[in-house]
Amino acid sequence: MYRAPGAFAASIAWYRAGAGAVAASLAEQVPEPDQRIAVPTTVLWPSHDPLFPRAWSDRIDEFFATATLTPLDGVGHFTPLECPDEFARAVSAAASTAPG
Repeated sequence: MYRAPGAFAASIAWYRAGAGAVAASLAEQVPEPDQRIAVPTTVLWPSHDPLFPRAWSDRIDEFFATATLTPLDGVGHFTPLECPDEFARAVSAAASTAPG
């Protein structure tokens, strides 16, 4: 589906423009510290994601009480496909530290 000229760029533009996401993002408020996501979270942030620029990762601590940011250089939007070993390691690490 994405081989046709312009198809991939069009799909990215659709996500960027889609369903009021920009308006929702602009209206978003940073939660109070006690209202942040409390579940320990690992964020794998690729360097070449056209939807979520790495510069946005500077606000993770505003929304998560306990987050670990792992930058993935040379990776795009499809992290599990582009760096499956790093992705699997992150899932395994999270599963091994989960309670219960």
